[in-house]
Amino acid sequence: MLQIKTIHHVSLPVTDLEKSKKFYNEILGLEEIKRPPFNFPGAWYQIGDCQLHLIVHDRSTFRENKKVDSRDIHFAVRVTSYCETRDYLRSRGFHPEAGDEFKKMIENPKATAGFPQLHIMDPDRNVIELNAELLDEI
Repeated sequence: MLQIKTIHHVSLPVTDLEKSKKFYNEILGLEEIKRPPFNFPGAWYQIGDCQLHLIVHDRSTFRENKKVDSRDIHFAVRVTSYCETRDYLRSRGFHPEAGDEFKKMIENPKATAGFPQLHIMDPDRNVIELNAELLDEI
């Protein structure tokens, strides 16, 4: 039987590495970590005990022409505060009523999953869930 310990990393396809690095650094606050000298462009980030790998590849699969969707392919990160995260993202232009589809945010403070959730997209339409253990004051 397999004895899986944890998820090691999630890899996401990106088209414009610098634009993606700016999003993951400036919006999500992730710090880039050392990456082996592969023969293709990319960037790695540490998230807790897991990693996020951004990969530029000419045959990648993308969620083309799709809006932010909590039931589509996504990865989730745990945040310490739902309300602080929501307010921070709103201060960066993310909002449920945003005119720019890349700034649309799904807010679900009382999600059926049992923990509050926010969903946004990166510049390549990769969906990111940000969730908290508990709903703090609204």
